[in-house]
Parts: sequence; C-alpha cells; structure tokens
Amino acid sequence: MKRAWISEVAHHVGEDVIIKGWLYNKRSSGKIMFPQIRDGTGIIQGVVVKSAVPESVWEDFDRLTQESAIIVRGRVRQDERAPGGYELDVTGLEVVHLAEPYPITKKEHGIEFLLDHRHLWLRSRKQHAIMLVRHEVIRAVRDFFDDRGFVLCDTPIFTPAACEGTTTLFEVDYFGDEKAYLTQSGQLYNEATAAAFGRTYCFGPTFRAERSKTRRHLTEFWMVEPEIAYATLDDIMELAEELIMAVVERVLERRRPQLDVLERDTSKLEAIERPFPRLHYDEAVRRLHQGGLEFQWGDDFGSPHETYLSEQFDRPVMVHRYPAAVKAFYMEPDPERPELALCVDVLAPEGYGEIIGGGQRIASLSLLKQRIEEHHLPEEAFDWYLDLRRYGSVPHAGFGMGIERCVAWLCGLAHVREAIPFPRTLYRLKP
Repeated sequence: MKRAWISEVAHHVGEDVIIKGWLYNKRSSGKIMFPQIRDGTGIIQGVVVKSAVPESVWEDFDRLTQESAIIVRGRVRQDERAPGGYELDVTGLEVVHLAEPYPITKKEHGIEFLLDHRHLWLRSRKQHAIMLVRHEVIRAVRDFFDDRGFVLCDTPIFTPAACEGTTTLFEVDYFGDEKAYLTQSGQLYNEATAAAFGRTYCFGPTFRAERSKTRRHLTEFWMVEPEIAYATLDDIMELAEELIMAVVERVLERRRPQLDVLERDTSKLEAIERPFPRLHYDEAVRRLHQGGLEFQWGDDFGSPHETYLSEQFDRPVMVHRYPAAVKAFYMEPDPERPELALCVDVLAPEGYGEIIGGGQRIASLSLLKQRIEEHHLPEEAFDWYLDLRRYGSVPHAGFGMGIERCVAWLCGLAHVREAIPFPRTLYRLKP
C-alpha cells in the first residue's frame, strides 16, 4: 500500500492507499463516521463504517480531536456527491498525535484573534486557498520573465542608503558605528545588473517603515522588479501590461477551485483584456475634480483618489507622468515638460489601487547628481550608482510589482495582510 496525496487521488480510484495528514473535521451518523482529512494538498472525506473496521479503529476515530495528526488507510472511491468528488473507504488508522482542544472553532472570531493565531489560521480553507493563489502568482511571474530572457539577479537586503525616501527606512546597526538599512527596493542594484545583462529582475522581500494603517500597506512585503537597458517609459508600460495579463490568465487557468472557495467573482477577472487605459496625470486630476474629490495638482494620489480612478474601469488603468516632485530622485524628467517625470503607476480595478510603479531612469550624470543633492541624500552613499552614468550610460527603465497587492486583488481580499503567510504591520510583529 503506497502513500497518496489528496490532490492526486483521482489517479488512485479503486486502489488501497495511505494518506498522512490531520483531522480537519468530522461528523457522525449513527454507525457511520465521516472524518475530513487534510494533508496540505487538499481535503478528502473518509467513510468509517463501524461494522467494517476493527473496534479499536472506530474508537480511535471517535476520540480524535480537530487537527490531530493521523495516518489513514483506505480505498479511494469516486463519488460526485462527495466534496471534491472522491471519498476514502477507511480500513485502518494510526494516531500520530492527539491534538489539544483547537483554539479556532466554527464560532465567529475577531480578526485580531485570528492574526494572533496566524500560524494555525493558515490551515483553514480560505487562507489555504489564498496561499495557493499566491504561489501561482509567483510561479507565473517567474515563468513570465524567465521565458522572455530576463536574468534573475538577487539584490541586497542591507543597503547603505535610501532608494526612495529617508523617512521610511528601517535602520539597523552594522558592526559597530556603521549604519545600514533594510531595502525599500532592489531597483538601484537592478540598474547595475541591467547594464551587465541587458534584461534583469530581482524578486524578494522589501521593507517600508511607513506608519500607515490602511488595508493596502505592510511593513514587509515581496516585490518583483524588472529592469531593461535601452528601454523607455513606453517599453515598460507595455511590459507591465503583458505581465498582468499573464498572471491573471494563469490564475484563472490553474486556480479556479481556490477562487471558488474564496467566492471570488471571476467574471471581473475574465473581462480583463488589453489594451489598458492610459491616463496622463493631468487627465487623472481632471477626473478627480469632475467626481467632486478635493485634490490639488502637484500632489500624489492617496487611497481615495486611486480607488475613484480605478473604479471607472473594468481593467487596470495606467496613470503616467506624475509631477517629478512627488516621485523618486532617479526618475527621468519628461523632455517636453521637465516638471513631470517619465513614470507610471498601474492601478488595479475594483478599488485595489496601485499594484505596479515604475518609470524611466535618469541617464545623465550631472542631472542625477543634482537630484541627489535636491533630495538631501549623501552623495558618497551613491558613488557606485553614479558610476553607472560614467561608464556606458544608456536610457533604461523598469518597475516594481507588489505581490501582496496583486494577490489581494485577484482573490478579492479586504486587506493585504491575508495575502502573505505572516504579515508585518505597524502594530504586528508576531507570530
């Protein structure tokens, strides 16, 4: 008798198998018990008939508590009425560990309680489904860039200076008096690897010390960041559009069962197609004013503004050419209007806000030095970055896509904290 994974029981119909997992739930109907067994890949309902198993097996099942670790033997049977379409006619049971009373029950629990027990909450159907969608998003992202000739180049977690803003850095001691910071982005290093390889991307955790409590913010999140040499703003807008379509199509293709568990309205995802609307910042401001929202030209958009703009479209919308004053120091100015930056934010529909931000980078050494000074950044921390403008500087561009925001949108979640296994927020550092 061989071990079978629940996700693969369709290949074992009529066979006797061993399933190693945990008791998800159970119910009893007289002399028949229906334990639900999970093994991490899925859940299958077992059927235990009292007259068909040894008395010890029946008694062991009877005393099982939720999340007890068990090894179950039985024959796989197809049954369209069963959850998942298959059942296991149980013949044997080994109790590996009898669990203590499980703290997460069917009763309503508050979100703080569930987050305090996040290490256990991940075992529930909906949280399990979210993590599988996240897994698929990450696979789709890697396949997208790998298939297009991009080279993965990992970038440092410890950095000597800010990438986007000094007020949102986590500072750490680095062997004595020297200070280091947790990375806000791998982008500056991506520019170096793009000059070496042409097309690169990094994919890893990033950290922002923003004291924000909105449903879109985490202090630690994962981001994929491509960078391309000899590329313009238009090039990376095209690339961002292709990436989003590839991710949406992959999730719809491979994770519909999980979207069903989450009760996601997939028709809204199925309706997404290219091209995405492209709004100049000026036009976006006009729309906000027409909608009665208070907003001053020159400011950056907040959550209400992004929500209003994105709700006007049935697909992601690209807002480009923001005022340079509200964007990072390295953004290339628009040659036609230097007060604007050659940048873009991609806003997800249904009010989910920015999921991608990027743009064209400054190629001029003198202008980049000027921008560093204007932002009151220490030039000595960027000496290596300035070298990229001394030795073969070319137009180049890239962007970053936040994985959690993308997952939250695809799953229809109310908050990004459910889109990562163990969220870090303003007031949460554990578990």
